[in-house]
Amino acid sequence: MSLLAKPSETAVAPPEGTLLNRLIVRPELGALLGALAVFVFFSIITDSFLSSLGVSNWLDDASTLGIMAVAVAMLMIGGEFDLSAGVMTASTALITALLAVHSGWNVWFALGVSLLFALTVGALNGWVVMRTGLPSFIVTLGTFLALQGLNLGVTRLVTGTVQVSGMRGAGGYESAGWVFASTTNIGDARIQASVVWWIVLTALAALILVRTRFGNWTFAVGGSLPSARAVGVPAVRTKILLFMGTAFAGWVVGACNLLRFSSVQANQGVGLEFQYIIAAVIGGCLLTGGFGSVVGAALGALIFGMARQGIVFAGWDSDWFMLFLGVLLLSAVLVNNEFKKRAERVRR
Repeated sequence: MSLLAKPSETAVAPPEGTLLNRLIVRPELGALLGALAVFVFFSIITDSFLSSLGVSNWLDDASTLGIMAVAVAMLMIGGEFDLSAGVMTASTALITALLAVHSGWNVWFALGVSLLFALTVGALNGWVVMRTGLPSFIVTLGTFLALQGLNLGVTRLVTGTVQVSGMRGAGGYESAGWVFASTTNIGDARIQASVVWWIVLTALAALILVRTRFGNWTFAVGGSLPSARAVGVPAVRTKILLFMGTAFAGWVVGACNLLRFSSVQANQGVGLEFQYIIAAVIGGCLLTGGFGSVVGAALGALIFGMARQGIVFAGWDSDWFMLFLGVLLLSAVLVNNEFKKRAERVRR
């Protein structure tokens, strides 16, 4: 089959046969089963989990992680990593806040500049990876360190501290806040705008991945870069756009956090890049590329949110979450490898 044929979630035509065979080739199946297990478990052991407050809490917890996990999943399917994804949320928020608070810019113009900055850094990451052949792990680690130093240095230089606050007094804050930080009341639950962004971006990314030529290119460059190039896939453009996608997601999360809390810390987001990768792996992505699901990554983030808040509602020590995370990651890697092997046997 040509790599330029009509794309699908696993870059091949859906298999004929039984319902079980069709389910096996779905990368998100493991994440779906895991999400159901976590949901049932905490629903049984604590009454608060299914309350309006409980549901809104674990959806809120999962939303910003989910936005990033979806973009990181697409990049991992394309065979690359972005360790600067977490710090990008702080970089874009700081640019917006510094321009709006200390330079008097309208929030929307400040958001536009920070978006341009994010896309430029993402494009640069992709270009360097493809131009030099260096592992994206190394390239984006360098970007991570550079952005972290820039965030701390510039913020301290301008404000004398490592925090920028006072966004509520900036022009355009109300309208921008409605887009990125408003809440919707559904009964007693308060659903944050970040949850809406999470759902919309997951749906959009899934559509791109399974219904467009670009989605097929993503699977192709992640599965075998030489083979993809041999059949005419624009590998450089594809990978640059994937890196720009993670940068865009970082901008969205940064804007949501900044406009919700009206302040930003220079070290915000540091360390979260590994959680994004873990959520994508739980969702069915392989570390080797060429296989995965953005819907699965969104479910992986949902598992994070439900487990983290479920532990709180159960009254357990939050340190247990790290044990849960380690076990979940190892289990996900083993399950994903097995699913891929079975999927390959089904297709044959």
